[in-house]
Amino acid sequence: MAGDIEAATPALCRLYLGMELRKLRHGARLTARQVAEATSWSVPKITRMETGTGLVEPMNVRVLCQLYDAEAELTSLLEGYAHVTKTKKDWWQSAEFRPAIRPGFNAYLGLEATATQMHEYSSEFVPGLLQSEEYVRAIYRPAHEGLPLEEIDRLVAVRMNRQEVLTRAHQPLRLTVILNEAVLRRVVGSAEVMREQLGHLAEAARLPNIKLQVVPFSVGVHPGMSGPFITLQFPDPAIKPIVYFENLASAGVASKADDVEKYEEAFADLTATALGHEASLRVIEKARKEF
Repeated sequence: MAGDIEAATPALCRLYLGMELRKLRHGARLTARQVAEATSWSVPKITRMETGTGLVEPMNVRVLCQLYDAEAELTSLLEGYAHVTKTKKDWWQSAEFRPAIRPGFNAYLGLEATATQMHEYSSEFVPGLLQSEEYVRAIYRPAHEGLPLEEIDRLVAVRMNRQEVLTRAHQPLRLTVILNEAVLRRVVGSAEVMREQLGHLAEAARLPNIKLQVVPFSVGVHPGMSGPFITLQFPDPAIKPIVYFENLASAGVASKADDVEKYEEAFADLTATALGHEASLRVIEKARKEF
């Protein structure tokens, strides 16, 4: 990530800064309490810096790097990370988008922006990261009837901005999506909107970091029938995988190892049940032609 600091999101910089500071502390064989005593800081402050949940001043990074006897090049890199987190905001924290994002979803966006791998099963809609703009509008218009057009535009912009994780310069998100065939067949908006959406879906699936599979109606009962879900994995082994799911009333995150394992097993079973990538693309193309 060294050459991409200015292009990286603050969320990614916070994550990588925390990872490197924790590695350096472990390498120096120091506990968080020992570091706190040496710097006259609190243990919670050390924890916030290492978990990416608090502001880290470049000067604080320099102090820690000196304590950990870090090389000058690494010190400079970590100061760069800290500078980005201090001077920039993630796009979803801007005044333009903040009113359109629910507090719980704001937290999810930070997770999505720092994840390196995502597995998603979708039973009803094309996943948000693969939706075309008109498809998004066709979803939001009836769901937010009476909302001013500019507010709809803001909601759409949030959805489209999220998709940058798939094409970012540093470690684009590796996305594996499994779709219920109903997603391809149900008309959202109009036949024209669906033709465009399915074409967009097929084009996106050609990216090297995206894998797409379809569960055809012919398989009958399958492991995804309990509902859609997303699992997220992160570059730091210390940050455990999580599961995200939402419904009309709320959204939730499951992080218990046993719960995450159940969803990962369900996704593995879906992967074995669904059509392969190329066969799935043929099903998508067939559905597109039928609209």
